[in-house]
Amino acid sequence: MLAHLEKETRWAEHAMKPLSGLRKRLYDEMLGRIQETDRSAPVKRDEYWYYTRTIEGSGYPIHCRRLGATWADAEASERGEEVILDVNALAEKEPFMQVGLFAVSDDHSLLAYATDNVGFRAYTLRVKDLRTGALFDDTIPRVKSAVWAADNRTLLYAVDDDAKRPHRVYRHTLGSDPASDELVYEDNDERFRVMVWKARSREVLFVCSFAHQASEIHVLDARAPDGPLRTVCPRRDDHEYDVDHAGDWLYIRTNDQGRNFRLVRAPLSDPGEDNWQQLVGHRDSVALEDVSVFASFACMSEREDGLPHLRLCSRDELDRAEGPLPGSRLSMPEAVYSVHEGANAEYDTRVFRYVYESLTTPPSTYEHRLDTGEDVLIKRAPVLGEYEPGNYTTHRLFALASDGTRVPISLVYRNDKFERFGGAPMMLVGYGSYAFPYPVGFSSSLLSLLDRGVVYAIAHVRGGGEMGTPWHDDGRMLNKLNTFTDFIACADHLLDQGYAARDRLVIRGGSAGGLLMGAVANLRPNLCKAIISLVPFVDVINTMLDESLPLTVGEFEEWGNPKVKEHYEYMMQYSPYDNVSAQDYPNMLIRTSLHDSQVMYWEPAKYVARLRALRTDRNTQLLHVNMQGGHGGSSSRYDRLRETAMDYAYLLDQVGAK
Repeated sequence: MLAHLEKETRWAEHAMKPLSGLRKRLYDEMLGRIQETDRSAPVKRDEYWYYTRTIEGSGYPIHCRRLGATWADAEASERGEEVILDVNALAEKEPFMQVGLFAVSDDHSLLAYATDNVGFRAYTLRVKDLRTGALFDDTIPRVKSAVWAADNRTLLYAVDDDAKRPHRVYRHTLGSDPASDELVYEDNDERFRVMVWKARSREVLFVCSFAHQASEIHVLDARAPDGPLRTVCPRRDDHEYDVDHAGDWLYIRTNDQGRNFRLVRAPLSDPGEDNWQQLVGHRDSVALEDVSVFASFACMSEREDGLPHLRLCSRDELDRAEGPLPGSRLSMPEAVYSVHEGANAEYDTRVFRYVYESLTTPPSTYEHRLDTGEDVLIKRAPVLGEYEPGNYTTHRLFALASDGTRVPISLVYRNDKFERFGGAPMMLVGYGSYAFPYPVGFSSSLLSLLDRGVVYAIAHVRGGGEMGTPWHDDGRMLNKLNTFTDFIACADHLLDQGYAARDRLVIRGGSAGGLLMGAVANLRPNLCKAIISLVPFVDVINTMLDESLPLTVGEFEEWGNPKVKEHYEYMMQYSPYDNVSAQDYPNMLIRTSLHDSQVMYWEPAKYVARLRALRTDRNTQLLHVNMQGGHGGSSSRYDRLRETAMDYAYLLDQVGAK
């Protein structure tokens, strides 16, 4: 098998050999826009400021901190910078390196972190003494999440089973033998995954079991980590909720009265449903995506008509049960954008940090000063060279699906390189699964396409979360075909409106977005000129029949269970591998990774073989395998950039762009 995968990759490289100069040119362009030596926006936590920085030529971040009441004090301090964890040092002699969790104890003396050096998302936890720089002997494999208790010596951590499902939570005392760690919680329902986290207040630890359509959360006093777990609300099918803590209250986001969620609170001492007090009711047109509660204020992350919003209010406003909708939304400067809560480590603060970006605005970290109402730009990702946002235009359009549903589309193009009905090339992307809203984010690498006249568009199809949870419901299980027909409707609308030419359209998607690519290729093989499919989930039936694989059982609620006749018959209508037929297919570049834990390498390998066996054309299906990568490809930022350059060179060649 390894020989076969290596042979496929050699053939793909041979076929793309004429593009080697273009790949190198694109890589150099994209690298030239990045400020390689850079620093993230520092985050204050108690007397420390935490941040990461990168160094030119090094592929991984360096985690650091400084001591000071303000960042100016920290920069001027004689103590200088303290390097907490240099991921470049960890990556030496390793083909892959990824840090999964990063947790500093409340007294700032200890760091618990977990690394994967293969790409299979199998993380090993270690503990570092930040006072001496020494590593403790404590080493624990298969850890997915971990939190420190308030005593700064007890760790709660969740571990994977053989199918990579986090299913148990253990209690570990620093310096003790992990083999003797006490089992705190175990979930034997294979639909559920377990994780642990700590409230921003640091007074409460949470142990959460969550499935795709249900959850159950348990509370533990952070000052008494050996105490009992208390259940907030026992699990039941189709009831999802999550929890935050402030003072004597738990704040609970729940979908018990509607798919878009409402907000209630309950006493920390007795948080059962009988004590729930509604604060914000369910709204049919507004999804409540998240709630963060601080000592004196709260932030509600909302989504309406496909756009995200941040609503800030005081705790007094929020705690007025059944009162008017509290607070107000932060204003956003553009019509098409992404915004989300930033890193806010402090509980008792009057500053709220958030991150804004768009297809033309780089990621920008702002601080909203609640006492003055001003928004202060703290950090904007630099774009080197001659980038001018005004040279580009973004639009938000709506396509009409076959059932009359309006499907949002976001797009961007360079003004002087684009003419409506001028036969422009386009890259259209999509995802449409797991209630994940495709981000309308900035990419400096994308400028290499835009500056060559390529239009970039995102189809926000059903199955994602762009229009709230009902949008997800309309694109999963026995509604999954909507995802694929929505994408086709978006492509047809863009072509009909003159934003691109059909023989210059390339579509692209990864993972579940690769399933989207495969299904569309079967349904409408003449839709586009070429397809770029990344770690594609294409063998739906066989994968969902194998319960030993990661994700399978838990995802019965996303795709269906093929052991159920109705589910099987529906899934067989779209499973890409099973629906390959004797017809013409477009050119395809399919990239995957040997160590992918989410989509196993054999799925794209057998899919390509079947395409070649049944196609009736002379187009090519190239399979390129990263023999040292995981689900996200390579771990080094430079290697990831080379993978992007490969995709873009292939696209430009297919559409004939110069």
